[in-house]
Amino acid sequence: MKVVNIASAKKSNSLVDAPMPELKDGDVLVKIHAVGVNHVDLLWADQKVKPDDTVLGLEMAGEVVDGNNTKYNEGTRVMGLIDDGGYAEYIAAPEERLMPIPDNIDYKKAATIPESFLTAYQTLFTIGNLQDNQTVLIHAGASGVGTAAIQLVKQLTKATVITTSSTEKTDICLDYGADYAIDYRNSDFAEEVKRITEGHGADLILDFIGASYYQQNIKAVAMDGQIILIGNLGGSEIKDVNIMDIIGKRITITGTLLSPRSNDYKAKLISDFINDVYDLLADDKIKLHVSNEFDLSQSEQALTCMREKQNTGKIVLNVK
Repeated sequence: MKVVNIASAKKSNSLVDAPMPELKDGDVLVKIHAVGVNHVDLLWADQKVKPDDTVLGLEMAGEVVDGNNTKYNEGTRVMGLIDDGGYAEYIAAPEERLMPIPDNIDYKKAATIPESFLTAYQTLFTIGNLQDNQTVLIHAGASGVGTAAIQLVKQLTKATVITTSSTEKTDICLDYGADYAIDYRNSDFAEEVKRITEGHGADLILDFIGASYYQQNIKAVAMDGQIILIGNLGGSEIKDVNIMDIIGKRITITGTLLSPRSNDYKAKLISDFINDVYDLLADDKIKLHVSNEFDLSQSEQALTCMREKQNTGKIVLNVK
């Protein structure tokens, strides 16, 4: 079968040959039709933090070709959160890491769900414990995780959503349901959050940016508020940290990545997500937007699209 691994990802034709996956007990063999592209893929490709033969891809959608005595029958359409291996024609995935695709959702849109929506769900509710009538500040609001988070907040709570984004993407955030969209290029988002919340601040902040937003996040967060660090697009090293800022406001700062979590953690997260969100997906109450599409062989172009922030939502690779 054809795959894209770390060594081949930056080649104009990224496909290389690999053996078909072997099924272990509890695994399902899936013919992949579409793959979601994520920042972790970019990290692995650019910094080579894993072996060169590691196949990229943390989420996929496809058709079961061998259920291997699991609950999934041949022909069932599934989407899955995987540890790697999505940039491929086939994958062997543990049964508990898969979800049936609702009938109203095609493979391309299904491939936008697992990593982005589960990351958003985890940070908002499993870690963030967001409650009704609180305020959440979502940075990079027009990103795949950002648009997922906006919708989950508005569908599952009565919380207020404030987002940050570039000038041209504020309308996108509002279209997805954000109550306020701040243009970070032309406004001090910390001051805007204070103004919007009448001095209270944001109870929860989801931050993909990191170091460059640290000082403003400290100003924007509410007393007893929580900052969840999901990425480091704006750098990793923070200078001039005054821990009294954290102590004085009783701020909780949590770092998280979904990809290294244990199989048990991910299985429980998927189960909770299905209980809370699956019917919303099946009833078309969640918007799924494919921003940019590429063929699997064009993985280099897809990663460049993400690196240069050309997308407004998810990038998808189509697998023929």
